[in-house]
Amino acid sequence: MTPHQGGTTQTHDRLSAAAPAALSVLRIITGLLFLAHGTQKFLHFPAGDMAGSGWALDNLGAVAGIIELVTGALIALGLFTRSAAFLASGTMAVAYWYAHAPRNFFPVNNMGDAAILYCFVFLYLVFAGPGPWSLDTLWRRGSPEPVAS
Repeated sequence: MTPHQGGTTQTHDRLSAAAPAALSVLRIITGLLFLAHGTQKFLHFPAGDMAGSGWALDNLGAVAGIIELVTGALIALGLFTRSAAFLASGTMAVAYWYAHAPRNFFPVNNMGDAAILYCFVFLYLVFAGPGPWSLDTLWRRGSPEPVAS
């Protein structure tokens, strides 16, 4: 083995060791970003075109806003992560096909690229779980019975 190969292996091992923490960071940041869509629709924060639009509860965007609020908070906290991520992923799939795809075939043109990314990141969390920095993990450690996340 050459020194270069050994260094590559060490780097790979260090990166692999950090993967669980990176999963937690991905979950937290994605959950907070998703939560912001719900807070904008219902709490008028942050200000913008959609601020306050959820209160009418007369459109699919308002229903999505409720899901964004609840699942965004749960995902960020890592609580019931797999179930919340499953619901959020499905919501974003519906949002893409109902609100974005009819505008244009290409996601970059129909403004649906964020919905697609959310959909697949949340789908990944369904399978990967919350990572070590989560309430699900904390709860599981203190319980003799496994907790469904």
